Amino acid sequence: MLRLFDLIEKISQCSSPVLITGETGTGKELVARAIHFSGKYCKKAFVPIDCSALTPSLIESELFGHVKGAFTGADQSRTGLLQSANEGTIFLDEIGELPINMQAKLLRALQEKEIRPVGSSDRIPIQVRIIAATNRDLESEVRAGTFRMDLFFRLNVLQTTLPTLRERKEDIPLLVNHFLKKFSDPLEQQRSISEDGLRRLNGYDWPGNVRELENVIECALALSSGNILTADDLATQPYYVSAPDANACVTLAELQHRAILYALWKTDGNRLAAARLLGMGKTTLYRKLIEYAKVPQTSLGAAREEITL
Repeated sequence: MLRLFDLIEKISQCSSPVLITGETGTGKELVARAIHFSGKYCKKAFVPIDCSALTPSLIESELFGHVKGAFTGADQSRTGLLQSANEGTIFLDEIGELPINMQAKLLRALQEKEIRPVGSSDRIPIQVRIIAATNRDLESEVRAGTFRMDLFFRLNVLQTTLPTLRERKEDIPLLVNHFLKKFSDPLEQQRSISEDGLRRLNGYDWPGNVRELENVIECALALSSGNILTADDLATQPYYVSAPDANACVTLAELQHRAILYALWKTDGNRLAAARLLGMGKTTLYRKLIEYAKVPQTSLGAAREEITL
């Protein structure tokens, strides 16, 4: 993490494109914001774009804008997100989710430093710093033909890979204290965690990384009544499994299934919000739900008995 902080400081002082890689929940957007707000672009706009959340039929309009009358429903002109980030930073989150036809148009805009709104013949110059992030292996996607090689090289000038939480478990107590402060009522005594609670957290491999830990602490604070969180309070998580207890072990697929069900429950069935909560692309979540619909209700289905949707 100290090496990462040093790299962030160096990257923030230049304007070259940055590609941030790492598993879901490792804090890729936090790193992007740190790069922007600690560098020479800090007083300019930081515009995050979740590529997985863009409506397929409106992606071009969202990115490049449109003029009035460009298509049905375009009652007025609209500035695109790339133009909104002019002279600042554009953060392309989940860049691997961008359809390949839009990858070509994005590449042209970044190379030529200009955009053409939908329905317009005029080109608008832009000057933006590019930071992209993904939890995918883009090099494999390039070899598979699902991600453009030229766009990959355009984005992959400076690269940093974020460590998983299981690789830095010594940070868990610090992160837990941060989340306890974040979610505790400021008018009440701040709550803490017991030693057995910390041991349980340290015994888990955290496939959802820091975001999963944050959700565990938030839910435990909401459901427990004592001032000190215990291991039993943490066990109330529908998707939480204590690794030291061999009888409680489940497959990674089932663990992911429970996390998805919990996210859907917490967001009242809003799939887009659930995908954001999980740090998962919208299309990935839809694909998983389709897969679950085809799987017989065996061990995977047991998760549904624990959560009422």
